[in-house]
Amino acid sequence: MTTSKISATEPDWDRERCNRWWEPGRQLLKSLREYQRWQKQGGVFGRFFSIWNVLQHRFWSVVASADIPINSRIQGGLLLLHPNGIVIHPESTIGPNCLILQQVTIVGGVTIGGHVDIGAGAKIIRPVTIGDHAKIGANAVVLSDIPAGATAVGIPAKITQVERSQ
Repeated sequence: MTTSKISATEPDWDRERCNRWWEPGRQLLKSLREYQRWQKQGGVFGRFFSIWNVLQHRFWSVVASADIPINSRIQGGLLLLHPNGIVIHPESTIGPNCLILQQVTIVGGVTIGGHVDIGAGAKIIRPVTIGDHAKIGANAVVLSDIPAGATAVGIPAKITQVERSQ
């Protein structure tokens, strides 16, 4: 089986594209992206469509049971396969092409690199930096920095392996 390495720098916007109407995670991200786009546009249309996207964001937040603020700093290509219970602080930064599963909590001051996979129930509860291509295991509690390519599991999270780039 051949797998292509997902970029940690260039967003893959196809990962966020809605294929059907009832995709709460993708619709939530779409409302967030559209709001931010109209805010930059400004003017009368910008204000009108910003308000419209706030309403959409609130709807999809309730449907998805997710707390992802509309002014979050999230780069493109984020996957929220099961968005229920996800809490992201607006002062955290998430790099491109990340995967966040259900019941994940990310506090303020966290910097997540590109192509980071965060398992179900993981908690990142201190301002830490997580490197590119890192993996955070299910139910891990991250209290310290995780280097690029590392896999961290446990409570508190400990690094189990570091992938060497070739």
